[in-house]
Amino acid sequence: MVEEVVPLSDDELLRYARHVLLDGWDIDAQLRLKSARVVMIGAGGLGCPASETLVRAGVGYVHLIDDDEIEASNLQRQTLFLPEDIGKSKALSAAAMLARINPLTQAHGTVARLDENNAYELLGMATNKPDLLLDCTDNFTTRDSINRISVRYKIPLLSASAIAMQGQLALFEPQLDTGCYHCVFGSVVRDDAADERTCANSGVLASTTAVMGNLQANAALQYLGLTKNPLTNKLLIWDGSQMQQRLMGYRKDPQCPVCSSVN
Repeated sequence: MVEEVVPLSDDELLRYARHVLLDGWDIDAQLRLKSARVVMIGAGGLGCPASETLVRAGVGYVHLIDDDEIEASNLQRQTLFLPEDIGKSKALSAAAMLARINPLTQAHGTVARLDENNAYELLGMATNKPDLLLDCTDNFTTRDSINRISVRYKIPLLSASAIAMQGQLALFEPQLDTGCYHCVFGSVVRDDAADERTCANSGVLASTTAVMGNLQANAALQYLGLTKNPLTNKLLIWDGSQMQQRLMGYRKDPQCPVCSSVN
């Protein structure tokens, strides 16, 4: 978080009044949201609902990174886009819509594909290290790369996935050395067949991305506002076809090639 605390304006107090009424949530929690910097990788099915909820809730700065353009098939689930947006940049269009939704926050879009070579620059590490990374992508290879970036720079990583009628969610804290994405999914990452399964070739119900994106936002709000990880060493698994949700525990892999060798 940035050190300087800027008080809530009258407009902010009015907009976020229902937050402050919550048990366990107060002005300080809302101020922590206001000062938070979030980077979201992916402005599609997960990134749209997650970023919208964070911006509506008052997260001060949301940066979306995506190199893709909007297609007609995206409109079924990517809730920040309209038919007239087809062919435009997802990151820039999403940021523009978020700015309209809540002008009291800052939304920025970058047309790029994040990787380990450009991460330092794109994440603004030289001046404003993000408080949280949100992985809203749709393939294991990209998620593994984002995890390596998270571990390298010790930035908490909130990783969500959604496909068909199922989803998964985990919040990794590399600064606490409690394990990383590769500790949980290492064997899957090395499975090329599994990596090929995406929404584009396997399908996804519109409600799946809406649910998982908002579960991701829910975890982010608690982490940023209350400094609480509701998923410490746990993987949330959601099954929309059975309307079931469960938590599975995990432990740091002492032989993990990603996080075990990082001091």
